[in-house]
Amino acid sequence: MADHGREPLDIRIDSPGREGLTGTTPANIYRPLEDAEQVTIAPNGRPMDEQPAWRTDFPIDWPQDHYVERRDFMKFMVLTSLAFVAGQLWIAAESWLRRLRGRPGLTRLAAVGDLPVGATHTFMYPTDHDPCVLVRSGEQSFVAFSQECTHLSCAVVPRVEDGVIRCPCHEGLFDLASGRPIAGPPRRPLSIVRLEIRGNEIFATGIEERTV
Repeated sequence: MADHGREPLDIRIDSPGREGLTGTTPANIYRPLEDAEQVTIAPNGRPMDEQPAWRTDFPIDWPQDHYVERRDFMKFMVLTSLAFVAGQLWIAAESWLRRLRGRPGLTRLAAVGDLPVGATHTFMYPTDHDPCVLVRSGEQSFVAFSQECTHLSCAVVPRVEDGVIRCPCHEGLFDLASGRPIAGPPRRPLSIVRLEIRGNEIFATGIEERTV
């Protein structure tokens, strides 16, 4: 049954009776928003029509400049992250290659009788490019370490009477018993050469690289 007391509703969204209702205003009635990254703003902040004539020849778009700065910063961060990841992958590859080469072979270093207490003996291990030093610190005590300082790879020198291994380049000191740093710039301990005594002979059986 028709309601004669009301006029029929006009379904058109642009009719006068529907103006302002939510969701009924045509999209083309709004002015497009300006892209903040593309708006030209002069360094003094005044409108462009108030800028000197030379400004049009040398425009400076501050939002665009800031956008470029942010883009360059992100590019720098991405490249830095990639470099860090590449470094970590290189370290992992080096460790994998060391394991692939297998355990260093058994190498004779010296005879026990050739080293009196306090004496030292230098040798190359595990390759001909890895200098090491053997120390007889006591009647039954032998220790051996890499001779390369963990700071800048200077050759270290044992001082058995003081119980230390000294780096003469920057006055670094390592504990003679453990090879751990006790003074100076070095922060990492010396690599330990594992020893085995068979009869009267001293052998190197492996090397242990440490970080702490």
